[in-house]
Amino acid sequence: MILLASPEPYILFLIIIIVVATIIFLVYFFSLKQVIIRTLLKTPNKPIGGLKTNELTKITGKALHVKEPLIAPLSKRKCIFYSIKIQQRKSNGKSSYWKTLIDEREIQEFFVEKKSDLVIIKPSKHPKNYKSFLVVDKKTSSGTFNDPTPEFESLLKLYRIDSSNYFGFNKQLRYTEAVIEIGEEVTVAGIAKWKSLNEPIPEYPYSKIATLESTAKQKLIITDLPKNKVNRRER
Repeated sequence: MILLASPEPYILFLIIIIVVATIIFLVYFFSLKQVIIRTLLKTPNKPIGGLKTNELTKITGKALHVKEPLIAPLSKRKCIFYSIKIQQRKSNGKSSYWKTLIDEREIQEFFVEKKSDLVIIKPSKHPKNYKSFLVVDKKTSSGTFNDPTPEFESLLKLYRIDSSNYFGFNKQLRYTEAVIEIGEEVTVAGIAKWKSLNEPIPEYPYSKIATLESTAKQKLIITDLPKNKVNRRER
């Protein structure tokens, strides 16, 4: 008599694989980056001169500063938006994890220039009227056999973070920085409006300027993802 192995362990294993795969897919699908990409792909892209009042639209163009630009903390790049994070490796005996020590974002109003036309963007932090995804383009770290660079050490001191522990060994620290530099290509989506200028803008010959704004139901979307990621291919 031939005894067949019970299929139950295999079915249970298959169910576990399906559940894990589903969780991974949902985390990816509903991540901020993917939500922004899907939203922008559905949003019409129009020339600035063709914007219609109260219409949701997006503009891809060059980011320009309205006032004195921000300076990114580590790279010292001039920008209109930066996001930084400093984390430390921690251990509880059984496992380790990255604890966030600093999570900082700074943004200011800016222009987007497209084919010599301008649109002005006025993001607000309090209350926050925008969603954003910036591409991380600067990283550094330190550890047991990896001293922090002088620039990283200075930055840690600025935020009152010691780079070494009580025994003089380097802490495991890592830093990420994402910025929208002056002149960098950026995509912004929002509700189009036209505003009269109180003061003239150098080399801008018009009395009105377009702006993309937020509403109670529609926040501004700001990203420096490549334009082929957020714009449908023209047929």
